[in-house]
Amino acid sequence: MRKKIQGYIKRIDELLKNPPEEIDYEKEQEKHLIQIQFFMHERLVHEFIMILFALLTVLVFIMTVMTEKLLFVLLLIVLLVLLIPYIAHYYVLENGVQYMYEQYDEMERRKEKGNG
Repeated sequence: MRKKIQGYIKRIDELLKNPPEEIDYEKEQEKHLIQIQFFMHERLVHEFIMILFALLTVLVFIMTVMTEKLLFVLLLIVLLVLLIPYIAHYYVLENGVQYMYEQYDEMERRKEKGNG
């Protein structure tokens, strides 16, 4: 997913940097909104999973402190090792969608400038 969102953002940045002569910003905005919706859905799903994963990690941490059993210590280590990359993945999705909003706003400015 990281490659997909970064590749799409790069493609739109290139389109904004070197727009074709007869670009229809309204049509580009419509297509961009569809992609934003796809990535927003992905972001929401990952947010829910990340929250549940973090709650499970906290629960296992509490169980580790209360019971001092090796099994909980090992499970806590595994959960922490998995949680950190998951947070990083969510960070990419969140920032990518936020950047896509900026791209959309730039298309809107150019569309208004072209019609004014």
